[in-house]
Amino acid sequence: MSHEHKLRIVHVYKDYHPIIGGIENHIKTLAERQVEAGHDVTVLVTNPRRLPPVERVNGVRVIRAARLATLTSTPISPTLPFLLRRQRPDITHLHFPYPIGEISQLLVGRRRPYVITYHSDVVRQKQLLRLYEPLLWRILRGAARILPTSERYVTTSPYLTPLRRQCTVIPLSVDPLPFQNAQPLLQGADCPTLLFVGRHRYYKGLDDLLRAMVHLPARLLVAGDGPVRADWEAEADRLELGHKVRFLGTISDEDLPGLYASADIFVLPANSRTEAFGKVLLEAMAADLPCVTTEVGTGTSFVVEDGVSGYVVPPRDAASLATAIARLLEDDELRQKMGRAGRRRVLAEFTPELMEARVARVYREVIVQQNPGTP
Repeated sequence: MSHEHKLRIVHVYKDYHPIIGGIENHIKTLAERQVEAGHDVTVLVTNPRRLPPVERVNGVRVIRAARLATLTSTPISPTLPFLLRRQRPDITHLHFPYPIGEISQLLVGRRRPYVITYHSDVVRQKQLLRLYEPLLWRILRGAARILPTSERYVTTSPYLTPLRRQCTVIPLSVDPLPFQNAQPLLQGADCPTLLFVGRHRYYKGLDDLLRAMVHLPARLLVAGDGPVRADWEAEADRLELGHKVRFLGTISDEDLPGLYASADIFVLPANSRTEAFGKVLLEAMAADLPCVTTEVGTGTSFVVEDGVSGYVVPPRDAASLATAIARLLEDDELRQKMGRAGRRRVLAEFTPELMEARVARVYREVIVQQNPGTP
């Protein structure tokens, strides 16, 4: 989209950088690329701690609404609807799921077109979903376009399948440059290295990988932190894996490329649809690593092509995980071939430039639909 078509864009979600998370990172990447493309971009979120209520970060205006409380990981902000009402965007971009943002759009943003990036179904909060479902259908049906992150998600989501005609798939992205020829962060070992990167939450399935490790002649590096870290560390002790598994804690963005460069194979053993995409798989593929992941009906099996850039195995199945990893461990040439195939796929499908261009095309189509005379 050229500079003469400068748009006022407002993204709405619960959090933004410096809060760490896949959706937060995605919004940051997209918003900053949109600024580079010449647009006026605002991100409206809630304030998790004493961050400035308004600031400009890398050209993006960040507005943080006061946070009253957090219920079932949903920050409640009575002021967010009022702040949204004050905006005058050409297009509002909601990031789902965040009920407060979506309800605010229904209440105060009706006349302005909105699109929704559909990151994930509401998986765990069943009680909340029962109350929210009637509104949810209104919000989805009212969207000018719904943007799921993989075709696989459209076919497995009970909310997207009936609204398929409203959907345009736009995958998440990764900047491949930092991962090219990065120097290893950690010293090599006398055996191959497996890597897991991610928040330590139940749905990441690391416990299955730990059980697989009992049978594998490899070491495992585990990066990240989160609520179940202590449980996973206890499981590693119970399985007597102390010599084979290292828990590294949180790794900075600057050190991540070096961490991937320290590994031979990347593993994301997700066990639930809560793992909606698996952006770490893109990072691993950008770093030339073959990947082993699971089929949970989401983006994991869209990102990793089974038998091409790695293997996709059934979830909660330590034996299948071990078999797939062992096949890669035994064959250097296969590892390199799959690693190269993964990197080619990232460059062809998952760059930030491609993502911004795809979103820009949707915005333009939506605005033309709303105002048929628009050039």
